[in-house]
Amino acid sequence: MRVPSRSPGQQPGPSIPASARRAAADVSRRLPAGEPDLDAYRAAVADLLIEVAALAGVASTVARQVLIDQRLREPAIAAVLDATPSGLVGARETLLLEMARYQPSERSSAADLTALVRIYLLSRIDVMWWRDALTYRTDEQVNQSTDLVDLEWLRRRDLLRFRYQEQPATIFERGMRALRHRIRPGAAPQTAGLLFRRSRREMVALLNDIAREFVAHAPAGTPPLWVTSLVRSAEHQYRLRQLGYAAVLPSGHCLGWAADVEMNWFDRFGARDVLAELLLARQRSGEVNVVDEGQAWHLCLAPGARGRLRRVYEAELGV
Repeated sequence: MRVPSRSPGQQPGPSIPASARRAAADVSRRLPAGEPDLDAYRAAVADLLIEVAALAGVASTVARQVLIDQRLREPAIAAVLDATPSGLVGARETLLLEMARYQPSERSSAADLTALVRIYLLSRIDVMWWRDALTYRTDEQVNQSTDLVDLEWLRRRDLLRFRYQEQPATIFERGMRALRHRIRPGAAPQTAGLLFRRSRREMVALLNDIAREFVAHAPAGTPPLWVTSLVRSAEHQYRLRQLGYAAVLPSGHCLGWAADVEMNWFDRFGARDVLAELLLARQRSGEVNVVDEGQAWHLCLAPGARGRLRRVYEAELGV
């Protein structure tokens, strides 16, 4: 199966898989009435990005600020930003500050200012969805939370259908990883790995579901779905920002409801577009929000899908 890739804000294409249709039915029964129109929001953001790209030069700083100020007040965009904890004004001020501070970095998923605006605005859907969720503020809170499960415990019992790697904790471990990359370049994605080997149960069920679907549609010999990031503390999010990553705040990662999955590595297996379409189909069904962050794509679970996926997780564990 080879299908064309789309931007996460683009409109429907090929048919939605059965699992995504079931998720859509579950989500539609549980979404609060009066939620903003996310299709309209994504379309308005896509239009805004075209204009931001046309004003990419240093001399256009004032023009970009005026553009952002005007376009964020449009009803389709304002409806989402107003529903976030900081509101429209707070979101506008944060975005303008992020743009003013922006410095290109090889580590950052924001390759340019346009990418920064895209990542920030599309990730506000996560924040709107989970506006009442508590943030994991410290590393200790992540490590001690009873809402999170140990991925290694699940992996050893063959209950994970996706792969991940942990961040090396010592100089020796970093050296061994570098050696493996030299000996077998391309055998694994070039990612830092997970600092926290923990996840919400519903996110495990979601990623397992996507992984099974990916195996069914990807070319023979394609490795399993690879997860590059899951839950983070706000403390760690600030560390990432200091290192040059585009780690926006607030973040669905710090609420435990987001994950990043590797994309570019699957090009070598002819499977990137397959995975892209599977993820976009789930977005069209209303199950997840998808943000193209380049090498990896960011996913956030919709609140309405939480109940179904919790039941899936418990069924798989025989709870």
